[in-house]
Amino acid sequence: MLSHVSSGFSIFGLEISYYGLLMGIAFLVAISIAVFNAKKRGMTTDDILLLAIYIIPLSILGARTYFCIFSGNTYTFLQFFEIWNGGLAILGGVIGGIVAIVLYCLIHKKNFLQILDIAAPSLIIGQAIGRIGCFFAGCCYGIEVTNPSLHFFPVSIQIDGVWHFATMFWESAFCMLGFVALLLFFKRKPPKGAVACAYMCIYGVWRAIVETFRGDSLMFFETGLKVSQVLSILLVIGGIIGLILIYTKHKKNETVNHS
Repeated sequence: MLSHVSSGFSIFGLEISYYGLLMGIAFLVAISIAVFNAKKRGMTTDDILLLAIYIIPLSILGARTYFCIFSGNTYTFLQFFEIWNGGLAILGGVIGGIVAIVLYCLIHKKNFLQILDIAAPSLIIGQAIGRIGCFFAGCCYGIEVTNPSLHFFPVSIQIDGVWHFATMFWESAFCMLGFVALLLFFKRKPPKGAVACAYMCIYGVWRAIVETFRGDSLMFFETGLKVSQVLSILLVIGGIIGLILIYTKHKKNETVNHS
């Protein structure tokens, strides 16, 4: 938590953190957008609400597991579940969310790629909102900025009297732009899976760049590599390969249909 920023507020004796509040708002906004997009693909509100029941707990579990594995700290069984003390990683949440979608599609006989496409714009807007919460939680900021000419927002922010790169706000702003791009792409009705692959490329590229400036990155054990940066690069590679395969197959199908 930042010494000069309130971490939350109290209502009738109930303590509410800004981080938790913004995470809740992120889920609500993501679900609302998914409902809107799903209707354009012949799905119902109930379909998305049921999907959310799968995604919310598994994404939180994935985010916490990812953090605990790579934080370098040891947690007891009870400490693992103390998420109110911080310790959630977005990419772990993405992994948990994908697991949830797989289970949902298998159990309810839905098309996996179509669900991923519906989820992608919701995911990136949720990330945009969640990163603002990181400011109030006092995490995900960048390395110290020693050049006085860069001591201004949005390049950097002052944390406990020290200037750091404002990486949480960089990522939030970029995710907002990414959301607009994915939403416009979704409206064009590309082949199934293309929107999800576009998300992998957009977010992967930016996250790999931002991790260079992060001051509190999770490390890949003793390798000295930033685990989120490595995973982001893999996301980009997977997204590019996925787009090539999807559009190659789509082009072949169009050729067959017109022959």
